Amino acid sequence: MDIENEPVTVLGLGAMGTALARALLRAGHPVTVWNRTPARAEALVAEGARVAPDPAAAVAAGALTVVCLLDDAAVAAVLDPLGEDLAGATLVNLTSGTPEQARDAAARLGHLGADVLAGTIMVPTPLVGTPDALVLYSGAGGVHEEHRTTLEVLGRTDYLGADPGRAVLFDLGMLDVFFAGMASFLHAAAVVGRDGISGADFAPYAEQVVAILPATFRGLAADVDAASHPGDEDNLVMNAAALAHIVAASRSRGVDPAVPELVHRLAQRAIDRGHGADGFSRLVEEFAPA
Repeated sequence: MDIENEPVTVLGLGAMGTALARALLRAGHPVTVWNRTPARAEALVAEGARVAPDPAAAVAAGALTVVCLLDDAAVAAVLDPLGEDLAGATLVNLTSGTPEQARDAAARLGHLGADVLAGTIMVPTPLVGTPDALVLYSGAGGVHEEHRTTLEVLGRTDYLGADPGRAVLFDLGMLDVFFAGMASFLHAAAVVGRDGISGADFAPYAEQVVAILPATFRGLAADVDAASHPGDEDNLVMNAAALAHIVAASRSRGVDPAVPELVHRLAQRAIDRGHGADGFSRLVEEFAPA
């Protein structure tokens, strides 16, 4: 089989599943689709996709089956009943969930005879199939290697190892940073906005802070991995004072101080434990005490 044009099945035609199928069609792959609501396949059929009558026929039609359903419960409801029909199937499970769910799905489906590569899509639907897309994978390394050319149609691939939960874990970690960053910006915009400063005027200054974060992350990571938290350049006493000022300014302006208050509470707790002279990385132990 020409791996560059291998037939691919897509199970699940929500916004992301549709984007995945469309990217594969654009690249010239024969694409079979299935969705619990058949009407969602109509646009893809017009673009050249074939609709399977049921999940078993869909899986049988593809050398590779991309699974992008609502959640792990939907994966179990659609695939587990196929039983021996999954023997020899190659599945790429891109359904969102937790690391535990990804591991459980890989174990369940593997017990039925499928090879399972778990993955997570790190971009919104408009970027799927473009050079800016990133998809993280873990689990069956042989599947990633054998079908890499096809997978790269969807976006740049990073294989993170044999643990099926690892890609999802990285995804959640990245989202943790992303959502916290957006929340912090919106909180800051609310604070400065009370004094008549527009979000547009403040954003370039926020961007200057964000620009130093990559180097800051690398330094924090080194401290966390070494379990060493030097406070040579700044320390938690200094950090807590600055955080207290943010909390006070928030309250005086009628802005919910929950975001900085959380960090201040963690810093103060570390100080109370005798770590006031340590650096900010010490807070990792407040988040996850031994």
